[in-house]
Parts: sequence; C-alpha cells; structure tokens
Amino acid sequence: MSSSMPVRLLLGALLVCGFPLFLSAAEPSQLSKSWEQWRGPDRKNLSSDTGLIQDWNESPPKLTWTASGLGKGYASVSIKDNRLFTTGNLPEGQAVIAVNTDSGKILWKTNLIDSNPKHGYPGARCTPSIDGDRLYAISTNGAVSCLSVADGEIIWTKDFKEEWDGKMMSGWGFSESPLVDGDLVLCTPGGKDAIMVALDKTTGKEIWKTPVSDLGEKGKDGAGYSSIVISHAWGVKQYVQLTGRGLIGVRASDGKLLWNYNPVANKVANIPTPIVSGDYVFCSTGYGTGSALVKLSKDGKGIKAKEVYFLNAKTLQNHHGGMILYKDHIYCGHGHGKGFPICINLKSGKVVWGGKIRGEGSGSAAVTFADGNLIFRYESGELALIEATTEGYKLKGSFKADQVLGKAWAQPVVCNGKLYLREQNVLMCYDLKK
Repeated sequence: MSSSMPVRLLLGALLVCGFPLFLSAAEPSQLSKSWEQWRGPDRKNLSSDTGLIQDWNESPPKLTWTASGLGKGYASVSIKDNRLFTTGNLPEGQAVIAVNTDSGKILWKTNLIDSNPKHGYPGARCTPSIDGDRLYAISTNGAVSCLSVADGEIIWTKDFKEEWDGKMMSGWGFSESPLVDGDLVLCTPGGKDAIMVALDKTTGKEIWKTPVSDLGEKGKDGAGYSSIVISHAWGVKQYVQLTGRGLIGVRASDGKLLWNYNPVANKVANIPTPIVSGDYVFCSTGYGTGSALVKLSKDGKGIKAKEVYFLNAKTLQNHHGGMILYKDHIYCGHGHGKGFPICINLKSGKVVWGGKIRGEGSGSAAVTFADGNLIFRYESGELALIEATTEGYKLKGSFKADQVLGKAWAQPVVCNGKLYLREQNVLMCYDLKK
C-alpha cells in the first residue's frame, strides 16, 4: 500500500460525511507599507494591497480607531511605516499633523502659518509628500515648506507670491500636493514668469522656473487645483500639470514649456490630476467642460500635443473626485457634483458602461483602487465597493462612514490592509483585511 493511501481514504470518508474540503491554499496577501504622496506610488491611485475583503455585503469593513483634532479641511493622507501625515486648519493656524497608524495617536502638529487663510470652503487641501526623513507641504495661501518627519521642525519655506508672483485661477486656495523627484521638489505657483518651479529639495533654492505667455482663451491665468505628474513620452522626461489654462508639459531638465492644451480648461476650477499612459495624457474637468485624450509626439527638438478625442460634459466630466486608469480603461465619477460611476476605453473614448447609474451616495465621488476593486467615497459619506471590470457595473456592497461632518471630499487611501478616511477634524481607520 502506498503512503498516500491512508490520506485518500481519510479524504473520502470526510466527503461521505459531508465535511467541506478546501484543497487549494489561499492566495497570500500582500500589504503595502507606504503611501508617500498624493495618489500614492507614481500618483496612479492604485494600492498594491491584496487579500482584502471582496464582498462588503457579507463582511463590511470594521472601524479600528478614530483620531480627532486634525482640524478643518479636505486633505488626504500620506503614510510611511507606522506614521501618517495630513494637513488641517487648527484654531492656532494651518498645520501639518503626524499620526501613529497603529493607535490613531497624534504625534506632533506644526503650523505652516499662524492663521487660517480666508477663502471659499475653508480648510487645508494639501497631502504632504514624504521623502526620507523630510516631508513637503503647501499651505492654501501659497507657500511650500520642508519639514522634519521626526518632529515637524520647519527646515525651509518659500512663499509663492513673494518669490514668483504666484496666483490661483480662482478663490478656493492653493490645493496642490508637491512632487518630489530625485533632488528636486516641484510645485505650481501659477505666476506668469513661473507657472511651475523646481527647487532644491534640501535648501529650497530655485533650480529653474517656467514662464508662460499665451496658453489659450479658455480658463483663467494662474494655478489650478491639480498636482504634477511625470511623463516620459518620446524619451523626454516632462512634468505634466493641469493649470488655470489647461494642460501643460514642462521639460524636466530645464523647465522649458514643451506643449499646452487649452480646450479642457474652464473659468471656475480645473481640478483632477491628469492621467499619463505612455505617449498619451487623459484629462477631465467639471463645470460643464468635459474630457480629452491628447497624444504627445516629436516636433523637431520639442514635443507637441494633438487631440485624439474630446468628450463633451454630457458624456464625461470629472468634478474633483479623481480618476483611475486600470487595464487601459478609465474609471471615475461622472457629472458635476454627481459622481455617477462610469468606465470608458482610454484609447477610443467609448463609454463601456455607466454614466447614468446613480450610486450608493450623492454628490461627487472620490475614487481609489485596491485588490481588483474601486472604492467610491461619496460626498454624502457613503462608500461603495465596485469591481474594476469592463463587464458592467458590479456593486459588491456599501456602508456609511462612522462620521460625516460635512462634504466628504477627501480622497480615501488604502495602505497596509487599512482604509483611511479623513473627515474634517477626524480621521477614521477601517480594517480591510479578510
């Protein structure tokens, strides 16, 4: 008799008795340790976590802890190891706040400015960018600061208005999250002589600045409410940003303006962070504007942008909840202040599904991706788990956040098996692990 015979006999007996058998081992989970900037690694808003709850109907996420004292604002969070960072308007001023991710305990608070700027929808917007033992944040009055991760000590600050005659396209405060790239920190003051600047991340010294002249008739001069992303189209490293006058591409080596695209701009607020895919850039804005795909190509020694398609506002407009690119398809909330789930083919612009589906909540939807699913966070506080598939709208459960203190606009973050929801003065942490 072979050595495996007793095992086969035992399995057969168990089957006869009706015992369930799980013969294949469960796939191991993979949990990330960091989310160090706005929209996470490469600013794609794609969590690498696996082994997460796949059905919120059967097993909704459980609240682990709630931290309070984070101040007023709509900022998301950045994370490294067991430390989390965000910004908020406290009674004593607009500050960066550090939180322990194991307990929710506040570790330190540092004022960026000793007052709270007056603008529409008051509150901090910036998600700090972590780089080793330092982090970088932008206040809503327009100043970029470098702080120590350990204790929040301010190392240097540069004021957009004083240094570069910076300005916003409209009056809701600077909302950018700075980009750290190699030895540089990049930001968008919005000035005519410095729409974008590159600074030495150690000292704050200006390395280059990008002057602009005529960027088109649509929109308004100044910075938009977006954040910079990187493109390597045609082998040329460039920084792509959505400004008050639409998309721009800036050469990374010297700050030269390579190209711009104006039709996607509106005069109120240009907000969503652009999506870069190879030689393509996808962009969208609300306020009745629409969406577009542009293709970048060589133009002598430079780069030019050619429109592939433009989708009108009735087809697709993303207000401010952001967009996800997954397997050559764009997923996001459609409609100004509506957040209707939608999926479109990136290259063709064809709507695959959605656009008229009223979601589980109301208002704009902030969207992130984790373990094959989209997490929609609606302005009204509901969260929905939706499969990221081209086969149609597949809702996998929903729940309402434990606290809703206003418009739930802050982008959700999934890191190390946890879901983080900033909600004005509080931060909620939910367990997503199976």
